[in-house]
Amino acid sequence: MRAAGDGFEQRACAELERGGLRLLARNYNTRQGELDLVMRDGDTVVFVEVRYRRSASHGDAAASVTASKQAKLILAAQHWLAAHPQHARRACRFDVVSYDGPADQARMNWLRGAFDAS
Repeated sequence: MRAAGDGFEQRACAELERGGLRLLARNYNTRQGELDLVMRDGDTVVFVEVRYRRSASHGDAAASVTASKQAKLILAAQHWLAAHPQHARRACRFDVVSYDGPADQARMNWLRGAFDAS
């Protein structure tokens, strides 16, 4: 499943770059968790969680970003910002890019500002 996840992360990154975002980091790992993509949208740092679900039997891909997952992403983002002080004062947001359905037919859904760090 990791290979499929990597493929969807690459797809998401390419789509977001076409949408004007610029990649800062990919697969940034901390003890708190991993950030799939860290990007810039103008002066805003965007932490992007990429999710894929073949079947919606347990909810769609975006719904799999639970409150506990959000908390881990927020901690990982705080770690990234501390490690990259040149970005620490920038506005930040958390986006979720989800793909649902068979891999060859999955369509992207980009939720900008999917959740807040508060």
